Amino acid sequence: LVEQRDSRGTELVVAEFHKKIKDAFEVFDHEANNTVDVREIRTIIRSLGCCPSEGELHDLIVEIEEEEPTGYIRFEKFLPVMTKVLLEKRYRPIPEDILLRSFEVLDPSKRGFLTKEELIKYMTEEGEPFSQEEMEEMLSAAIDPESNSIRYKDYIAMMVVDDG
Repeated sequence: LVEQRDSRGTELVVAEFHKKIKDAFEVFDHEANNTVDVREIRTIIRSLGCCPSEGELHDLIVEIEEEEPTGYIRFEKFLPVMTKVLLEKRYRPIPEDILLRSFEVLDPSKRGFLTKEELIKYMTEEGEPFSQEEMEEMLSAAIDPESNSIRYKDYIAMMVVDDG
């Protein structure tokens, strides 16, 4: 009986994921023909609460693209891959406390902010560099135009996804 209840619970979760994925996909299916531009996939995946790195995103796109890439992704190929990602809780956002500690490492004098110049330097020279598009997106959301800096506690609070 417990086994039966568990599989029914999983079926409900899968059905819920299918609806979320379909709803997110349809926002970008401008022709209503069950396809979206491959460039929209990152936005769709992020709207589903997943934050893959550029490398992980590339691997996902390779998995869901046609044998001969057309520049479009079909819903039938996207659905099973994205369902698996959600079931396995892959690409979860980084918890708030870890994000805060990361920013504090970049701010050794504990000012509570980074200048725009410092942020650009870290985003382009350390770890996996941000693309130009990602950098502009982050700067427009994070930088306070008056002080030309990022108060990272405020930024973290704004970007953390509520999992509840």
